[in-house]
Amino acid sequence: MPIKLPSALPAYDVLSKEGVMVLDDVTAARQDIRPLRIALLNLMPKKIQTENQFARLIGATPLQIEFSLIRMSEHQTKNTAAAHMEEFYRPFSEVRDEKFDGLIITGAPIEHLPFAEVTYWDELCEVFAWTQTNVHSTFGVCWGGMAMINYFHGVKKHMLDRKAFGCFRHENVAPASPYLRGFSDDCVIPVSRWTEMRQAEIDAAGLKTLITSDEAGPCLVEDADHRALYIFNHFEYDSGTLKQEYDRDIANGTPINVPMNYYPDDDPTKVPQNRWRSHAHLLYGNWINEIYQTTYFELDRIGT
Repeated sequence: MPIKLPSALPAYDVLSKEGVMVLDDVTAARQDIRPLRIALLNLMPKKIQTENQFARLIGATPLQIEFSLIRMSEHQTKNTAAAHMEEFYRPFSEVRDEKFDGLIITGAPIEHLPFAEVTYWDELCEVFAWTQTNVHSTFGVCWGGMAMINYFHGVKKHMLDRKAFGCFRHENVAPASPYLRGFSDDCVIPVSRWTEMRQAEIDAAGLKTLITSDEAGPCLVEDADHRALYIFNHFEYDSGTLKQEYDRDIANGTPINVPMNYYPDDDPTKVPQNRWRSHAHLLYGNWINEIYQTTYFELDRIGT
């Protein structure tokens, strides 16, 4: 089954050309089933790239998905055209009375700031609280996951001496988890962050770690009490995303190491290879399946 997207959204054409099943609003309305309502709270500066990445993953499942784009009410992006934001995004203040089967909260390039100093932190805390009454399952990604685990459990983020940057091998430590169906014993995941969450503090909060790495630390954490998953790394990244970040930093004169285990022979003149795509689709497909299996058909019962 396809994902339902506005036909004018850039992701509609991108995904269609890639073979992902997409439906426009008119076609979807003729189908006599309830699509899953999945929202993306997009905190990344490159909005369109991030939309494509997550729509690609959740659109690969055999279910019809109604994809909604949400932004912070007062925060204005500087990297995406205002016309795009006006046409496709709704501020949180306009959706707070609605209910969703799933919500993805993305990362944001503000790791150096204490949470309380983020300009939209108060509203984001409202979003976190709102998920407990209006969202069936929430997926916090990178900084978004760190912010959620801090809000609900007080787990702190810690600055690293150097950026964790590259493709790191991770271990599947919970193979019986429904979120890891089909996973290998280990997998490669892109990492790009200046902060870390520490395993001892996650354990002290009583949370279950599903995927971890000796080099990069805990990666995927389940918070069953809050119907949430937190992932601190980037399964959603395209093949060239780490290259774009590396090239940007080199062009800006920002000190940065070559992303580890990313380029063949660690040579940035060579084309990077994607070694995480299949596991990315597995994880998000499993998440969507768990939502489908457990959510209410009647939307108004979500959160009850």
